[in-house]
Amino acid sequence: MRDHSVIFHEKQRFRQWWILLFLAVLNGKIIYGLILQIKDGIPFGNQPMSDNGLRWAAGLLLLVTIILLTTTLETKIQQDGIYVRFFPLHLKFKYIPWSDLNKCYVRTYSPIREYGGWGWRIGFSGRAYNVAGRKGLQLHSDSKKLLIGTQKPEELEATLKQLNQWKYE
Repeated sequence: MRDHSVIFHEKQRFRQWWILLFLAVLNGKIIYGLILQIKDGIPFGNQPMSDNGLRWAAGLLLLVTIILLTTTLETKIQQDGIYVRFFPLHLKFKYIPWSDLNKCYVRTYSPIREYGGWGWRIGFSGRAYNVAGRKGLQLHSDSKKLLIGTQKPEELEATLKQLNQWKYE
């Protein structure tokens, strides 16, 4: 039976100011274009889209915006293992029991060089789930590597050591 008492919990979202600014500018521009072209009948841009094309572009941009704003990386450490969910890609938590791990430690990494950026990534260093920063929980099993980004590296490291699950060598 699993022990479900949570010892460490972290919930992260994409909240970098430049992402939010970029989305606000794009959404503002397309809403302006919709109003100008569809409501006022004035073509939007030098080579305007059809009204339906503009509606589809606005809908797609809205969908991308909603996905980025609702994307959540959630990590839980419990007595029996690690639980991680990268919503909306993972609807349920993925469970990683301590017994499956050969290594488990917090480290500094290069998101762009090692994984090609932030998000749900696959790189030369394995898989990564991250939304910001350069600190993460590195996990190694027999055949897989997973890095889970964290904004609480000191607290996470202390939790692993408290549970005697810090496995670096």
